[in-house]
Amino acid sequence: MRGYVAAMAKPYSDALVAPGPLLFLSGQFPVSSDGEVPGDVAGQTRQVFTNMERLLAGHGADLGDLVKITYYLRHITDLDEFRSALSDCLPRGHRPAGTLVEVSGLVDPRYLVQVEGIASLGER
Repeated sequence: MRGYVAAMAKPYSDALVAPGPLLFLSGQFPVSSDGEVPGDVAGQTRQVFTNMERLLAGHGADLGDLVKITYYLRHITDLDEFRSALSDCLPRGHRPAGTLVEVSGLVDPRYLVQVEGIASLGER
């Protein structure tokens, strides 16, 4: 349905067009550069986005260039804490397309969050 816009307010876009080239970020884990893993969802979310920010910067991009994000959350009951931390991580008003998936586990039992993304490196 062309021109359809859902009425529900949400922190992501239903669809968007992104100029290329595109940068694909593998799933990022909540591990700091010194190997530490925060013990809570908010801390892990912030750490994941710190890691993503470093990767993006290495390609001349930033979090505002993300056009699609997939979030993996161990426990959907942590959704409010996750969303609160997420709002601190993404640039104000930036709404990339997104998908949130609850998963039964991640590669390390300490991990509560994993995030992967696609960034547009075009038209800056």
